Amino acid sequence: MKKAILGTLLALLCFTQLPALAAELPSSNEAAIKAALASGKPTLADFGARSCIPCKKMAPILEELNRELSGKANVLFNDVWKDEELARAYRIQMIPTQIFFNAKGKEVKRHMGFMEKAEILKELKTLGMK
Repeated sequence: MKKAILGTLLALLCFTQLPALAAELPSSNEAAIKAALASGKPTLADFGARSCIPCKKMAPILEELNRELSGKANVLFNDVWKDEELARAYRIQMIPTQIFFNAKGKEVKRHMGFMEKAEILKELKTLGMK
């Protein structure tokens, strides 16, 4: 009986974790960033980590924005623990850090810490996203 209850609880725990896992963008790399910056669209590059609490809170926001803004803007996630060299190249000092690039690929703003979806949208619109 105890094994059956334990098995059921374990199954429920696994299934309740699936949406959180599905709400994470894959970690991009230098080539993906370069392609986004050359696309002629505003770009948000978020530098964070899967284990960081504010980064975890941002994961579903980034996933939503990536879906909603497809063709209008680029939304990228970069795991600083998976690519420390890339984080150094972009001078990341704190996570999460969001770097906003205009349509010409020039960095125009940085924000450190959690950022609400509305704030991100406002910045991207300022950069010319339609």
